[in-house]
Amino acid sequence: MRIVDISRELYHRTPSYPGQPPIIHGVWKTHEESFAESGNVQGNSVMYFSMPDHGGTHMDAPRHFGKTGQPINEYPLEKCIVPGICLDLRHIPAKGEIGPADLDAALKKTGLEVPKGGTVLLCTGHHARTFPTPAYSTDNSGVNVAATEWFAKKGCVHFGIDSMRPGPEGKINALVHKVCLELDITHMESLCNLEALIGEGQFTYIGLPLKWRGGTGSPIRAVAVFGM
Repeated sequence: MRIVDISRELYHRTPSYPGQPPIIHGVWKTHEESFAESGNVQGNSVMYFSMPDHGGTHMDAPRHFGKTGQPINEYPLEKCIVPGICLDLRHIPAKGEIGPADLDAALKKTGLEVPKGGTVLLCTGHHARTFPTPAYSTDNSGVNVAATEWFAKKGCVHFGIDSMRPGPEGKINALVHKVCLELDITHMESLCNLEALIGEGQFTYIGLPLKWRGGTGSPIRAVAVFGM
């Protein structure tokens, strides 16, 4: 069994979505402080973090798209461990639209089929090219509404991308979120290292969310497992 980590590392002031709270990570108690408090018996250090539920590599809950959608704590875990494939879209230019024809062509090159009840991950190369520069938050390519409908028609439960939004910045991205609610699919954002999946065939995707009550999304530790 081989596991490929496709999750961004979290650290203090990790680049986060424009307008959302920053990711804060700090020391609550040092080893030295704890050692002194315990009467010189044991020094247990403790850290803390504060972040939005759409920070780092994460899954959008249907609740993010509208009030009628499921919150993340009610999202079926069966949909978080599914077969997956990765498509190479690195030729799409910065801020460009990915449409159904692009997906069809990329899928044909793999020689694979889209797994029903599974996921499709899109390697656009955006993370590798831009993270952690300011361009990471603005210059991503992404899918349009027709491409989002393509995933649903293929039987996907969700799709994922290596940027912090599924569509190009602006109205298209908003419309993609809207249609996700209508189609009853969702997506993962801010994946990374998808280049390692190109040409490797089908894998098992695992991305379990935290059980945030009423959450609109959740950070995940996303991995691709081969030989499972």
